[in-house]
Amino acid sequence: QVQLVESGGGLVQAGGSLRLSCAPSGRTFSMYAMGWFRQAPGREREFVANIRWSGGSTYYADSVKGRFTISRDNAKNTVYLQMNSLRPEDTAVYYCAAANKAIAVTVATLYNYWGQGTQVTVSS
Repeated sequence: QVQLVESGGGLVQAGGSLRLSCAPSGRTFSMYAMGWFRQAPGREREFVANIRWSGGSTYYADSVKGRFTISRDNAKNTVYLQMNSLRPEDTAVYYCAAANKAIAVTVATLYNYWGQGTQVTVSS
């Protein structure tokens, strides 16, 4: 089992920045990749970014490319989502997810483990 704990959400004005953190624990050696998703009220969960646990290759949704950066710190066993130039449409609950095998990274249902989510609110 892998447990995921997110932190770093909050309220920010449009154009501002936030950094989300996700700290996995448990059988982290079994992880293949980690991703960030978000879900706004009344909308489906949406892929944001993904990073391979080994090698560090990344993939982004078009809506955040150039504004968000996913990274990992192996020493701290933590994955980050740096969010810059935030827009009101980025407002959502952000979830960290982990997969233990190669998957289509944009498909939420293929991830094995999920965090509890952290609220990000961007005011205009």
